[in-house]
Amino acid sequence: MLLRFVVLFALCPLLSAFAAAQPNILWFVVDDMSANFSCYGEKLIQTPAVDKLAAEGTKFTHAFVTAPVCSPCRSAMITGMYQTTIGSHHHRSGRGEMKIHLPEGVEPVPALFQKAGYFTCIGSGVSQVKEGKKKKAGGLGKTDYNFDYDSTIYNSHDWAGRGEKPFFMQVQLSGGKQRGGTDERAQALSRSAEQAFGKAVQPDDVTLPPYYPRDPVLLRDWAAYLDAVRFTDQHVGRVIARLESEGLLENTLIIFMTDHGISHARGKQFLYDEGTHVPFVVRGPGIAKGAVRNDLVMQIDMGALSLAAAGIPLPAKMQGRDILAKEYQPREAIFAARDRCDETIERLRSVRTDRFLYIRNFHPQRPHLQPNAYKDGKTIVQTLRSLHADGKLPAISESLLFSPTRAPEELYDYQNDPFQLTNLATKPGFKTQLESHRSKLDQWMTDTQDKGPESEAMYDSDMVEYLGRDNPEVAKNIALMKQWAKEGK
Repeated sequence: MLLRFVVLFALCPLLSAFAAAQPNILWFVVDDMSANFSCYGEKLIQTPAVDKLAAEGTKFTHAFVTAPVCSPCRSAMITGMYQTTIGSHHHRSGRGEMKIHLPEGVEPVPALFQKAGYFTCIGSGVSQVKEGKKKKAGGLGKTDYNFDYDSTIYNSHDWAGRGEKPFFMQVQLSGGKQRGGTDERAQALSRSAEQAFGKAVQPDDVTLPPYYPRDPVLLRDWAAYLDAVRFTDQHVGRVIARLESEGLLENTLIIFMTDHGISHARGKQFLYDEGTHVPFVVRGPGIAKGAVRNDLVMQIDMGALSLAAAGIPLPAKMQGRDILAKEYQPREAIFAARDRCDETIERLRSVRTDRFLYIRNFHPQRPHLQPNAYKDGKTIVQTLRSLHADGKLPAISESLLFSPTRAPEELYDYQNDPFQLTNLATKPGFKTQLESHRSKLDQWMTDTQDKGPESEAMYDSDMVEYLGRDNPEVAKNIALMKQWAKEGK
């Protein structure tokens, strides 16, 4: 007994040093924003804060989300699990009487950090001190998880009250949502950018993806979006400056990413690069500086690499991987899914390898732009629909955005076709690639126990909340969804 005491006493300084060396973990999670940062090649704006993170850390060029819409993506991110495995794949689900509970053995990452002695928080990450006075404490930041969870997995909205504990912090930023959904809001954001930065992005300077017409409304919206990127970068800089002023920066592992791509007609909610490709930068203790990684990674890897950095064992069921581990072997393929978004029923699955993107449409008899009150409320979508109705859209816009039906399978050489314009699925020369990717997707869906469509009872349960918003378009769309389902569409 005495010998055990002596040994433990001798080890105390080592154990104390190890505990002190445990890094803080800070995640930047940004809404509705693609990789339009200057370190990723964007030319119209400069993003010095994110660029500096990349220069002092490792930048991943092929990072993708497993779901191109907020709540399924965040549900996957916070558990390190595919949303299709844990049943949280339908956007804003579990809000009605019928709830979603995590499978046994799956816990939110903050809970795992908390159990390991970390102080957990979620908020804006800016200092709570202004002009010598305490600002009114804010509430917790955005979670948007589709499953039931105990909110006490977060100790606070900020790390200021952590005491001597290391902290796990999620900085939630509104990102692309800053431009709102209307032309008026977009123009207002541009005016704010002119005041903040001396000059706003000019609509005429914007280069749009080739399937969007150069309409003034779309150009103004994209210009405002790029200014939203600048405001996001500015906020990142303020958080980094705070870490540095508090002497925390060098012992903090930082991950910067977004929850999916830009909110647009072929971006958010869809499995093309515009919806799923995101920035992903890691900086901190032991992270290679100025490194660039081109292998395929996903947002569900955030939890695994963060827990590993803190010396916390990864749960046996966690599907995310520690992509920074010495023994890590890069993936040959990654996967994504889109399911119901608000009232609009959809089911898409994809597999991506180093060159090809394969997408399966489970409802090919429905149009790409199904009626959806959220998207149809945006001026940019209203403009596209108006141009379509007037016959003024270019042929490529008509084909990719307004075809009344879709191919059941899509295959793109996304390395040589970055906007995914040419579907190769029916081309004889790509039969081998088509069959290979089809097989990979089938196997993944089986291996990960893809939960598939939601029941009619679950849909009805969640639609109660939507119907309570007194929006006749939502009620009309719900009726259409039920009609199409009866018709087998």
